Amino acid sequence: MANQATPIVIRKFPHKIATIEPSKILLFYKFAPIADPEAIRLWQRALCERFNLNGRIIISKHGINGTVGGLMTNVKKYVRATKEFAPFKSIDFKWSEGNGDEFPRLEIRVRDEIVTFGKPDEIIVDENGIVGGGVHLKPAEVDSLVAERGDEVVFFDGRSAHEARIGKFKNAVVTDVATTPDFVGELESGKYDHLKEKPIVTYCTGGIRCEVLSLLMKNRGFKEVYQIDGGIVRYGEEFGDDSLWEGSLYVFDKRLKVDFSDHPKVLGKCDYCASSTSQFFDCANLDCRCLFLLCRDCSNKSPKILCPKCRAKN
Repeated sequence: MANQATPIVIRKFPHKIATIEPSKILLFYKFAPIADPEAIRLWQRALCERFNLNGRIIISKHGINGTVGGLMTNVKKYVRATKEFAPFKSIDFKWSEGNGDEFPRLEIRVRDEIVTFGKPDEIIVDENGIVGGGVHLKPAEVDSLVAERGDEVVFFDGRSAHEARIGKFKNAVVTDVATTPDFVGELESGKYDHLKEKPIVTYCTGGIRCEVLSLLMKNRGFKEVYQIDGGIVRYGEEFGDDSLWEGSLYVFDKRLKVDFSDHPKVLGKCDYCASSTSQFFDCANLDCRCLFLLCRDCSNKSPKILCPKCRAKN
């Protein structure tokens, strides 16, 4: 009798396919009068711990400034809970993709300013935000202003010089500042007095630094000052790399940069060999806090990624 093949029976069992929930990052700020910043700090910490969010939040009598990240469901719950506080109801939360490891811990602090220019006494806020700051322009209004007034318009970068190494607006003024408080001395130095009669468009990552910068500029004699509503983030979301923005956007977390399209212009130069790159690295020397640019070839050749100064010592 010939051998018969044993039949194979495939049984199908109902099952659920596990999905990995995406992580999201929030960038936000709100200028609003805060009577008890310490109470807001405790409330925000409780919210972030409840929803397992990490990041950095600064609170002052002028308002709140933060970047936090976590699972999308938890981030949405955090947004809803934060907006229940009346002064924060209209916060413009800017969303971006995350990997879940951008922030190693949660830091929430009370300070004199939510963005430190060192001039808290110049800042007055009401329910509408900063009093006496620059005129807010939506991204499309920025392009319209440039189309109407051409080269007369001056873009003024409200970030540190190293941030502008990998991205900026076309023909923007980039000051030689390392920290935000340095802007006051720059504005008072006389270097930019020739711009005081021109239309100035200030900009920064999410809008908060140019909120204050536009006020400081007006207080120091700049006549016509604007700011990009929502900062580079909102402009990039609308126009990508196909209008007045060039390059990549530096961000203050482990990503170090984000792009708005698949064809960003590469502005940066490798600090080892001067070839084109937009990738920042943290120095491997834990005693050094330097950020520097390194191309792929140089990073692949270097067993230990050190900044040029630390590299020269080894």
